[in-house]
Amino acid sequence: MMTAPGRVALAAPHPAAVEAGRAVVTAGGNTIDAALAAAAALTVVYPHQCSIGGDLIAVVRPPGGAPRAVLSAGAAAAAINLGGATSMPASGPLTVTVPGVVAGWAAVAGLGARLGWADWLGPAEALARDGVPVSPGLARALRDGRAVIAADPGLSAVFGGGPLLVQPALADTLAALAADWRAFYTDGRLAAGLRRLGSPLSTADLAAHRAEVAAPLTAHAHGAEWSVAPPPSQGATFLAIVGSDRLLTDARRAQLARDALLGDPRTGPVDLAGLLLRDGRAVAPAAAGPPPTGDTVAVTAVGSDGTAVCLIQSVFQSFGAGLLEPETGVVLHNRGSSFRVDPAHPARLVPGARPPHTLCPTVAVAGDTVLALGCQGGRSQPWILAQLAGDALHGADPAAVVSRPRWIIESGERPAVVLEPGVPGADELTTTARALGLPVVTTVGPHDSAGHVQLARLRGTVLDAASDPRADGVAAVA
Repeated sequence: MMTAPGRVALAAPHPAAVEAGRAVVTAGGNTIDAALAAAAALTVVYPHQCSIGGDLIAVVRPPGGAPRAVLSAGAAAAAINLGGATSMPASGPLTVTVPGVVAGWAAVAGLGARLGWADWLGPAEALARDGVPVSPGLARALRDGRAVIAADPGLSAVFGGGPLLVQPALADTLAALAADWRAFYTDGRLAAGLRRLGSPLSTADLAAHRAEVAAPLTAHAHGAEWSVAPPPSQGATFLAIVGSDRLLTDARRAQLARDALLGDPRTGPVDLAGLLLRDGRAVAPAAAGPPPTGDTVAVTAVGSDGTAVCLIQSVFQSFGAGLLEPETGVVLHNRGSSFRVDPAHPARLVPGARPPHTLCPTVAVAGDTVLALGCQGGRSQPWILAQLAGDALHGADPAAVVSRPRWIIESGERPAVVLEPGVPGADELTTTARALGLPVVTTVGPHDSAGHVQLARLRGTVLDAASDPRADGVAAVA
């Protein structure tokens, strides 16, 4: 934890990201500038979890304004065709949807950033060009993903070994973005590379992408108003359970509702009342697909003026689709694996649809307290955050809040309740899980599946922040 009467509190899962944020604050930037610089740096130093080839969802409370949601989730190709397959592949070129991160940065910046693209991307470009030591978290992902990396020439060329990660092609791409970010979607380079990799995405698909800036969904809990992103984000799932006094039971209900009901409101109606558990209806279990691993980074930033940013970006599975486009150095996400082939499902695969999204950024306001709270954790993000929400707002020590043991409901074909050792109320959780028909697994220690929580907060005139020890990050007040 860092506490001080400074200008911006910032937390991220890698020290280089926080240092990038501090640098832009020193150069005259504000809270939004700091969050953008940190987010850009993470696409270089944490490529197993995020990339400019992934998606972005954020909640931003601009200076003096109400929170806004930014959804930059990319769509399926106009020419998508599974060739008669009865389910989505877990990875590979057919799972690559339009990358939303770059347009998402532009949308976040439009809510009140002070500096420009060269300022936000300069630290990231230097990290890519000069190299950065492989962090412990990335080293674990490289070890666990050996087969995925070896199967793709682009990944194996960049992540083939060595203690220093150097990415010259990505550095050149970041430099080009600083000059003209729209070219990422319009110049045809990435689309040509995608075609060579077997993706049906075209320049027209990329050029059609627009980040959505929308009113957030809101709910009151723990004495605060919580703001989250609307569908296709699973923000409603968090709102359904935050403040619950029977959290595991309601989290399981919310999990089943999300798996059955979440989709893209652009391509069909989404049952928001059902997602929020407001209609009292029981939902039968539905296949959720393989659980994501390593998938996501959260950046949280809060300023002394009450500005707040919770920005989450992701490649979904560790190293995304298992593809790196060599000309641009971009790791490509596999968000499309979350589509369903059932034509009656709200998340059905149709050209131009956005898949259901795990990313669940939150911002809370309670009087003179402003909180940005987000995490890595795949489909478990809502209940990870709900376990911490009250203490994250009102607790004296944010570092203790983000580091304490947690539980999750694991997704996949065989859902289970996973407990970290020492989790509060373990006996009651075990009894409840068994009553819900869920097996219980206890990890040997703190585990990545319990999420990498990032927290930044303003209480009165005091800023503080904390970064989850399950990742490699730090917190700072600049």
